Amino acid sequence: MVVKSIVMLTLYLTPFVLLLTVVDTVWLSFVMWTLMALGMSGIGLSIMHDANHGAYSKSKFVNNLMGDLISVVGGSDAMWRIQHNVLHHTYTNVTGMDEDIDPGSILRFSPHEERKVYHKYQHYYAWFLYGMMTIMWCTVKDFKQAIRYKKLGLTKTQGASFSKIMSKIVIHKALYHAIFLVLPLIFSPISWYWIVLGFLLMHFLTGVILGLIFQSAHVMPTSDYPMPDETGNIKADWAVSQLVNTCNFAPDSKLLSWYVGGLNFQVEHHLFPNICHVHYKKISKIVRETAEEFNLPYNSEKTFASAIKSHASMLKKLGRQDQL
Repeated sequence: MVVKSIVMLTLYLTPFVLLLTVVDTVWLSFVMWTLMALGMSGIGLSIMHDANHGAYSKSKFVNNLMGDLISVVGGSDAMWRIQHNVLHHTYTNVTGMDEDIDPGSILRFSPHEERKVYHKYQHYYAWFLYGMMTIMWCTVKDFKQAIRYKKLGLTKTQGASFSKIMSKIVIHKALYHAIFLVLPLIFSPISWYWIVLGFLLMHFLTGVILGLIFQSAHVMPTSDYPMPDETGNIKADWAVSQLVNTCNFAPDSKLLSWYVGGLNFQVEHHLFPNICHVHYKKISKIVRETAEEFNLPYNSEKTFASAIKSHASMLKKLGRQDQL
């Protein structure tokens, strides 16, 4: 994890330093922004994700420190933990509770959501919208979430007052944009509009990478989307629901697994989110055998490409299937 952290931070920060100092052509600046996108995605997938689950280290201080790296890529650690740890991991694929399947009315990720006419084409345009993910994070999303989570009483789960959480979001957003956007505008000899375009390119590529990794694990044909009853209870065993509504992909690809922080082993991650991802490959055999022993599903796509293809198929199905 230490080596990986150094590699990902280097991949993110070195091109940035070069942008400020020696890069003086547009095409080379775009190469730097692209490399930064790979580093930004790696930081999110391989470092801060484990840390915010408390799985990076046995030290709470180290987990908090590495988890806060999300601010270096424009996000809020507190909002991430609420959306991801509290809601997504507890209510995986539960419509109205899991915000990972609630991207707004422009996309339909659940058969229980209202179907719009334009959803018929979402398997074509969804990929572009995935690219908007981190652009929204670094601008308005965290502020909207903070206000909404306060009304729901969820900000209390972070052990800090709402004013402290909001102040931290404001400060970190200001610092992020001052460093990663304003500094290149000041010091780079490249025209300002190319700098802005490069900044947006970095976020767009990062959003596409993150969208493909996370959505190809849950918005899949194998998912059953449990719903709460009239009392708010979900009639499903939590662990079994994780198996049904989560899908692995490319389990034999060492390079992909290394880069995406083991999130190609989403089944293992959802069952054991407090275990560092470097162990997922080894425990996957135990999980698979146990699932088979109890006649439970263990969903896994052989390759990342086949997972994306299945996800696209599910997008198409959801775009044409009537509301359940």
